Amino acid sequence: MKLIGSTTSPFVRRTRVLLADAAYEFVNLDIYGAGRDELRRNNPALKIPMLIDGDQEIYDSRVIARYLADKLGHAPLTWDQENQLTLIDAASDSSVILLLSKRSGLDVEQDAMFYNLQRERIMTTLRTLAAMVDAGEFSNWQYPAICLYTLVDWVDFRSLVDFNGVESLLSFRDHHQSRPEIAATDPRQPQ
Repeated sequence: MKLIGSTTSPFVRRTRVLLADAAYEFVNLDIYGAGRDELRRNNPALKIPMLIDGDQEIYDSRVIARYLADKLGHAPLTWDQENQLTLIDAASDSSVILLLSKRSGLDVEQDAMFYNLQRERIMTTLRTLAAMVDAGEFSNWQYPAICLYTLVDWVDFRSLVDFNGVESLLSFRDHHQSRPEIAATDPRQPQ
């Protein structure tokens, strides 16, 4: 298997953590620079990660996770776990929008409906996810917990969120920080 992505993407990191015990090649691309052409050649959606397994190509992290669950014999996700992933992905997508807007020189703090909606989505989902953490819904280290970890760590790494009122998300992150697969995929470390 070959995983194409970037070490700084939370979507790629969740897949790398999921693949911690599997044999695969990781191709680290600078998707906004020299690696853009390779991304275009491999994924018409221009998204990362992308998985190539023999003749099978998969273009999205959530679909990759389903494929890997089947291939590696992991239990399928429950509907509650699917809903958890929907919340995590909503906050992740909105956070990526804020980061890319900032990097494009746009004022994401302005009182504009588009940015107001992104900030509202992030904080509403984070509050809901924090309540789920408090209720023990992420106590098992499975794909939803991996995704929550990578989201929380990434928005903290990028300084995109004020964790006031959702501190349990930082506690959840800190609890799992010493896992070898987490240390091996830390975007702050040279890869």
